[in-house]
Amino acid sequence: MPRHRGTYDPSNLTPYEISRSKVENFIQCPACFWMDRVKGIKFPSMPMWLLNTATDTLLKKDFDKFRNLRVPHPLMEKNGLKDIVPFHHKDIDKWRLSTHLGLRTEIKDLNLIFGGGLDDVWIDTTTNELIIVDYKSTAGKKSEDKKRLEPINLEGSYKKSFKRQMEMYQWILRQNGFTVKDLSYFLYVNGDQHFAKGMLKESKNSAIMNFEVQFIPYIGDDSWVFDTLQKVKKCLEQKECPKHSISGFGPKGDLPCEYLTFLNGIKSNKLKF
Repeated sequence: MPRHRGTYDPSNLTPYEISRSKVENFIQCPACFWMDRVKGIKFPSMPMWLLNTATDTLLKKDFDKFRNLRVPHPLMEKNGLKDIVPFHHKDIDKWRLSTHLGLRTEIKDLNLIFGGGLDDVWIDTTTNELIIVDYKSTAGKKSEDKKRLEPINLEGSYKKSFKRQMEMYQWILRQNGFTVKDLSYFLYVNGDQHFAKGMLKESKNSAIMNFEVQFIPYIGDDSWVFDTLQKVKKCLEQKECPKHSISGFGPKGDLPCEYLTFLNGIKSNKLKF
């Protein structure tokens, strides 16, 4: 049976596939989501963050080694996580396939298939509860005393989407019958651009960037997810475009949708193309 994805077709009775990232788009601006999924209007795409992808790939290799051994990674033990090990499951590689909604669940009441691709899953060996893990890469600022890298935190408007990402994956795994902790972890690798002497090796054509590693716990609450999916389905079936979000954008989260600003600029200048 052909997959029902991309532009939504209300006459297609096949369950419609909706990704975690598209649900996040709906949360940020229902109008932009509707134009994309219902009308097929393609917005400018973001560039591929290939260096971030590379760090994700390497971190997966790091934890897969100890996943196969069924023991904690030494850094997990160093950070007080001695009872937690990378979860060994036959579908772990499938769950990581975001473009194929590798981690998914079918919601029959809404005729939706909802999913995405996570970075990692660990398991608490004392409780047999699963723990969602998300890898993040950044290059942060110096601390106030200028002596070290400033520790990463989960504050800031744009990081709300990181938290929702965790909660959506927790919800999907629970729909698949797994027992999942509310506790999750962001594993940050923070590139040192301030204190390293450089990155080039003098003896050969090679370079190394030093990263600080930080485990950041986060207590998720996925109680909002199903209600939001109901709103997503209702939006997909609307005949008229919903209103653009008037907040939630910008560094402080107090600016309107960027595309609303762009479209209003065109209207106010009476531009024609």
